[in-house]
Amino acid sequence: MRMRNVVLVCAAAIAGLSVAPKLFSPTEVSFAQEKLPPPSREAAQYSFAPIVKKAAPAVVNVYVRTRVQTFDSPFANDPFFRQFFGRALGRPSERVMSSLGSGVIVSPDGLIVTNTHVIKGGGDTAIRVALTDKREFDAKVIAQDEKADIAVLKIDGGGEGSFPYLRFDDSDSLEVGDLVLAIGNPFGVGQTVTSGIVSALSRSEVGQSDSQVFIQTDAAINPGNSGGALVDMGGRLVGINTMIYSQSGGSVGIGFAIPSNLVRLYAESAAGGRKVEKPWIGAKLEAMSHDIAEGLGLNRVSGAVVTRLYDKGPAAAAGLQAGDVITAVDGVEVIDARAVYYRLTTKGIGQTTRLTVLRSNKSVDVSLPLVGAPKPGKDDAKNLSGNHPLDGARISNILPSVADEFGLDQTDGVVVTSVRDGSTAQTFGFQPGDVIAAIGKDQIANVGEAEQALATRKRLWQISVRRGERVLQLQVPG
Repeated sequence: MRMRNVVLVCAAAIAGLSVAPKLFSPTEVSFAQEKLPPPSREAAQYSFAPIVKKAAPAVVNVYVRTRVQTFDSPFANDPFFRQFFGRALGRPSERVMSSLGSGVIVSPDGLIVTNTHVIKGGGDTAIRVALTDKREFDAKVIAQDEKADIAVLKIDGGGEGSFPYLRFDDSDSLEVGDLVLAIGNPFGVGQTVTSGIVSALSRSEVGQSDSQVFIQTDAAINPGNSGGALVDMGGRLVGINTMIYSQSGGSVGIGFAIPSNLVRLYAESAAGGRKVEKPWIGAKLEAMSHDIAEGLGLNRVSGAVVTRLYDKGPAAAAGLQAGDVITAVDGVEVIDARAVYYRLTTKGIGQTTRLTVLRSNKSVDVSLPLVGAPKPGKDDAKNLSGNHPLDGARISNILPSVADEFGLDQTDGVVVTSVRDGSTAQTFGFQPGDVIAAIGKDQIANVGEAEQALATRKRLWQISVRRGERVLQLQVPG
């Protein structure tokens, strides 16, 4: 009904042209209403078909099956009831959960890029990919980054060089208004192609990672399209479709894709057996706001503000100062902190980048070497195990690089950096980024103190956790 209203409004506006002589002359109205044939037969036969034939065979359907255990009792998933009543809650039963999405083959030996949310699942997970030529293969995950929502799979079997694949194009060469095609498997109906344009670039408001920006497109993207290809008119990969903005669950013409330059970094790193390492600059950046702009005497709300510098970090050594506003990276304008981190990440460790900085209303260039974060010492991080609520969590002292990674405003204390699937810590809801403030009456300042506080079993565990702006109190019988 909403779409019909829009169509009626547009139709009424067009009809109004013929009764508006004050706005248009009769000649202009006649020209506006005239429908002309294509200027040539060749023009009438323009089609995206050649591009689709080139790109579509490399886009696969991704089927994920996960075996999970469920219990007869609704209380079985509650740690308190499970600890005290155990088997009385009922026998566990196995259930198979299925999901589907899309993926893109990016090498002849069967390397596939997709979204992490397409393949993520607890328990025993099996991944199957289906090609357009009806071949099906098992696939395994060789790399994934949940924050960036990028996963890299490898097809098992099939032989070397036997798969159609898409080449990457430079996503930085895209411009708003460029034509693009989205290829995927929406709603499980089978491979589908939709067309549209690039609606916007460097969208950073919708991501989770501090280095995540998106290409926005009006090419129809629906559930099941996640992980599929966004291709340009050369049939090359410029993005991986990942999410939509919708109040109904269907496409409303606002879709987002991860730029190919970031996807390529993950694919090449996975193929080489490496993990993507993001540059560490030793500074905290924040997006420009109206208040900050007013305080700095600026008339433009754009750029990334340097709010903190670590004395021995690369940014301080390069000459950055607190209060500097980064407006461009290597000559490319940046609108906020995420855009800066994206540029630095895709530039890569070992390179040197040129930052354009606004300082006291004057433009200054700063040459910044891109280096990896300092490695934690052997006592700075520990995997926790034992009869306590944090069993299965990895904790770390809050080093400057760790504070940057998790967006923390402190450099003292202990933070959860990862949680093992199916562990006690996951059961109790601990998440990466949680700061362990206290265990019982003991304030926790470092990893050693946390281990000591957890070493003795307690009749009642009391753990204080800072999560963002909130302080959570966990109480669990020992």
